[in-house]
Amino acid sequence: MSIFHKIIQALNDAAYIWRQEFKQVLRDEGVLIFCVIVPLVYPLLYSWVYNNETVREVPVVVVDMSHSHQSRQFIRMCDASPDVQVVSHAVDLDEAKSLVSRQVAKGIYYIPEDFATKLNRMEQSTISVYCDMALMLTYKAIYQTAMAVSTKMGAQMQVALAGNYTAREDVITVSPLEVEEVPMFNPQGGYGTSVLPAVLMLIIQQTLALGIGLAAGTARETNPYGDLVPAHPAYSGIYRIVGGKALCYLMVYAVMGAYLVTVVPRMFDFLQIAPWQSLLALMTPYLLACVFFGMTVSCLVRYRENVILLMVFISLPLLFMTGVSWPQSSIPGAWQGVSWLFPSTFGVRAYLRLNSMGASIGDVALELRCLWIQVAFYFGMACLVYGHQLRESRRHNLAA
Repeated sequence: MSIFHKIIQALNDAAYIWRQEFKQVLRDEGVLIFCVIVPLVYPLLYSWVYNNETVREVPVVVVDMSHSHQSRQFIRMCDASPDVQVVSHAVDLDEAKSLVSRQVAKGIYYIPEDFATKLNRMEQSTISVYCDMALMLTYKAIYQTAMAVSTKMGAQMQVALAGNYTAREDVITVSPLEVEEVPMFNPQGGYGTSVLPAVLMLIIQQTLALGIGLAAGTARETNPYGDLVPAHPAYSGIYRIVGGKALCYLMVYAVMGAYLVTVVPRMFDFLQIAPWQSLLALMTPYLLACVFFGMTVSCLVRYRENVILLMVFISLPLLFMTGVSWPQSSIPGAWQGVSWLFPSTFGVRAYLRLNSMGASIGDVALELRCLWIQVAFYFGMACLVYGHQLRESRRHNLAA
């Protein structure tokens, strides 16, 4: 047989495996849910929840032991801010803590008795801020509001005591050194813009692994000896089996991936500055790495339920190890080594730099190289584990 006929035969065998796998995907409700429904619906729900970007009107309780003009002015200015809402006035600190424990309020402003006395004596006064640290966004709103109001009141006192003659002198007295704050890569300062792109990329990896694992689990429950594809001459080449299966999931996730990285960000007005050529150069190795990673993991799963438990368990650690919610430089070296085993680590970092920070392909060349290395590594691993499964099935058939 000539080389040309061998190539045609290999393509026909891979196409047969692709058709069989695609039929199995369409028949299996669990695989359809994780490979189609979840990538379509879950990003919309997640984006809708975080579409406000920042928290507003965080409830706080005030303990005003001063009962002075200055303390009431501080309370009014805090309540007028967009981030904080004064929902109650407590008699003492114990009552305020009770309100926080019942989640009526998220923080406490405690104004001591000598607050106005010290201010009138030109001494430094103190306001205590107690915050519920269970959610960092509420802590940020409560603390920064108190800092901004105290700075504003201090500036007003400086102007009143300076004895200036012009408005320009008042400005210089309050702010002799002007600082201009320019937020980079996240103009809104929002939580959704910083975290959601990472979640979108992680969804691709997790749902792919779940879908492939469910399909493999179904095949093993039907045949305990691991024969994951129907009998066909393609059994003569394990590369054709792996290639045909990978082609099926790659075809589905070419559509899902384009939807997640282009359509969803535009629907919710998230940053999207990467050209399509850069996204294509990133998504090609990322999808291939995720497909072969899912195929490798699927061979370690014997029952359908196991892959769900495994992938749900590691989802949150994977998000942390990408360096989005925790600085990459602060992640211990051992955990950084573990993170290199997952395509999401390099895919998320490259996507954020391309799409949110305006990086070029050359700037993410290291991440792209690592993804292509993972493609080769997990393709080899998939061939090894599928070959082992095939040999076990043949051995069992011969013994029978």
